[in-house]
Amino acid sequence: MLAAACRGEGVSSVYQPIVDSARGVIVGYEALTRFSGYSERNPESWFAAARAHGRAEELEVLALRTALVARPTLPRNCFLTLNVSPDLLSCESVREVWRDEGDLGGLIIELTEQAPIESYLSLEPYLHEVRAAGGLIAVDDAGSGYAGLRHLLSLRPSMIKLDRALIQDLDRDEAKLALVEMVGTFAGRVDAWLLGEGVETVEELDALVALGVPLLQGYVLARPAPPWAGIDVDVALRLAARRVSSAAAVIRDVLEVVPTVESVAAAAAAFGAQPRLRSVVLIDEHHRPVAALGGGSARLGVVSQGLRVNLDTPITEALKRAMTRDETSRFDPLLATDNAGRFTGIARLERLVTAVAGSDRS
Repeated sequence: MLAAACRGEGVSSVYQPIVDSARGVIVGYEALTRFSGYSERNPESWFAAARAHGRAEELEVLALRTALVARPTLPRNCFLTLNVSPDLLSCESVREVWRDEGDLGGLIIELTEQAPIESYLSLEPYLHEVRAAGGLIAVDDAGSGYAGLRHLLSLRPSMIKLDRALIQDLDRDEAKLALVEMVGTFAGRVDAWLLGEGVETVEELDALVALGVPLLQGYVLARPAPPWAGIDVDVALRLAARRVSSAAAVIRDVLEVVPTVESVAAAAAAFGAQPRLRSVVLIDEHHRPVAALGGGSARLGVVSQGLRVNLDTPITEALKRAMTRDETSRFDPLLATDNAGRFTGIARLERLVTAVAGSDRS
């Protein structure tokens, strides 16, 4: 049976929606492998068996390629997450998958717990390879097994996925609530998204929303399905209604559009042509922001990595993060991105402070 599955017989992909908790809309999908026509249906059992028989690389590469077939039709402004065992990132067949895709923008590679990470240093070149092509890294099942604090600190992922064990009965467990809140604080400080997966009840959903967890995934929202399924209408309305009743100012409320450039030389030229210009933003080839540049920094060629925030980051949280920066860059504009990490505009600190002061008066 394993040999047949490795040839692709009965192997397919389904996609489970990932939802923005603040707006009740789909912002991404996780690709999941399914095995049909066999007595064993549990994907974890298949991947464990493949590893035990020395065929893990073969089966995971097949799963990746099967999942990526639907990528060209992925809805706009949605990302796609793919599961990969960390020890297989260095395999030539996995790296060939990335090369065949070319631009990995909009893809998030989840490092699963099929195998422990023996050396973070040896993994770094392959993580860099993914990031350089536009992909992002996620840590799966944070809060269990190998995905501990050292895991998060060493990998610095762009997404942290909470383990289902932390989500289950979250609404009735004060210790779990405190732990999720702590992980959320850490995620905010390292500029990572936090995702609660395996959400199966509306009570768990409400608890995660109350804690400010920005991304949600689970059966209560939608089950895995062929591309590209929607979410339960009642749950979407529940999230949207909660957003209205507890609306807080977010980065998109103070967004300012500025010109973008792809090199420091182009930035200097822009300031030369428009003397009244205040800022431009340096972007990379995937339209992700690198830094906000003023006239002086553009002329001198000084580029300091800017602080990126999602459009729906609460202004109060953005201010807290801004104040942890070095004194030399503490009051630089924040770089706002959409859910795929693409640049959308800047948020100046003075506008953030004014927005918070205005909400306090009301």
